[in-house]
Amino acid sequence: MGPEEILARHARAAARRRPLEATWQDCYDHALPAPGAAPLFDATAADAAEQLAASLLAELAPPWSRWFDLAPVRDNEDPAIARSLSAVAETLQAHLDRSNFALELHQAFLDVVVAGTGVISIEEAPPGEGSALRFRAVPLQEAVLEEGAGGRLDTVFRSLRLAEDEIRARWPQADLPRRKRDAAEEPPKLRVVEAAWPDPKVGHRLAVVLDRDDGAPMLLAEGRFAENPFVAFRWLKLPGETYGRGPVAKALPDIRTANKVVELILKNASIAATGIWQAEDDGVLNPATIRLVPGAIIPKAAGSAGITPLAAPGNFDVSQIVLQDLRARIRGALLADRITAAEKAPMTATEVLERAAAAARLLGATYGRLQAELLTPLVARCLAVLRRRGEVPPVLLDGRETRLVYASPLARVQARADAADTLLFLEAAAKIGGEAAASLDAGAAARWLARTLGAPPEILRPQGRSAETSNPQE
Repeated sequence: MGPEEILARHARAAARRRPLEATWQDCYDHALPAPGAAPLFDATAADAAEQLAASLLAELAPPWSRWFDLAPVRDNEDPAIARSLSAVAETLQAHLDRSNFALELHQAFLDVVVAGTGVISIEEAPPGEGSALRFRAVPLQEAVLEEGAGGRLDTVFRSLRLAEDEIRARWPQADLPRRKRDAAEEPPKLRVVEAAWPDPKVGHRLAVVLDRDDGAPMLLAEGRFAENPFVAFRWLKLPGETYGRGPVAKALPDIRTANKVVELILKNASIAATGIWQAEDDGVLNPATIRLVPGAIIPKAAGSAGITPLAAPGNFDVSQIVLQDLRARIRGALLADRITAAEKAPMTATEVLERAAAAARLLGATYGRLQAELLTPLVARCLAVLRRRGEVPPVLLDGRETRLVYASPLARVQARADAADTLLFLEAAAKIGGEAAASLDAGAAARWLARTLGAPPEILRPQGRSAETSNPQE
């Protein structure tokens, strides 16, 4: 695409997105209000949204923990290949730990919780930095997305307002004409559009276009990538829609109502604390001169009721019941009470497993989408960057030779269930005895359990090596 076509395509995609922006802004105002936004009286949604974003990070890609691995597709492959792939995964994990991965991914999760769609960019860091990877959460208000034929958000436009110095620092190769201006003058902000789209010939293309008001658009930079440098992902979507829907949008009616109920309760509490007073016009009492202070003497005419309190019409008990129900529904919609840590401590092992299984059931569809749209493309892009730097050998996640194995806490729930079923079978077969027990291969069972539960391969004895050989007795 040329510069003119990029800007035109961006404008068409932005026009299709415009009807959603009011709803997104409403969600942000009630869940993550910006400074200067309308006052928020109930913080249930804001607290639950932050908890859900933090839980997603801890359950899918926990910081400083190995949440993925690379393995050969066939289990009977050469052990040297398995060790080589595991070393590649360790190298990538080390770069992720030394980068800003956890910080930026958490910010992207806040976007996906509130608005239903998140975008994160993966760039190659300059040589000399601690990690070869640099991540950046792209605010949803800057990103315009298009869905490809495969159902992925593979075309990403990003609109920025940058000064000339910022453009030169970010794209040093850009041939940007220098403009003369007064030293005290504030440098103007120029509109820059980044575009990334798939190309069957090279993988993905990236172009940076300067939208000039006084002339034709100018191409600042372009490049080719094996994997898309932008990763866009969604919480859930309906057929025919491009952008996702988040849990905050689902709970927005209850969030608005709870906010209004708390506002009315505070007004009623103010009335109950300070009171509303009424006085008869008896010709003696002057309301303009009355001061309700301790020890005050208020004159009144004989036979007059004087100043009397007006009873408040609100019912605090009913308001609290309504508010409690609203807050419970908000926290339920944002999964605040279901995937976060329970307040009850300590829990038994069975309770921990049951709670993890419940979280897996609740997030099953969402986790599948996040795995397909976020985690897999992110790992593939990171491997492409490290391969370009020469830090890892070429690894292609095509599912034919190499497979990506997820080892996050949420991914291990099913593995624990499979292991429990297998142990139950082994126990039953051992009780039967005879031919049933003789048909079992204890070594194969141990190796399968180690692989399923993610045990390190170093603790296993190589196949074909007997216990007497590995532990000689003197």
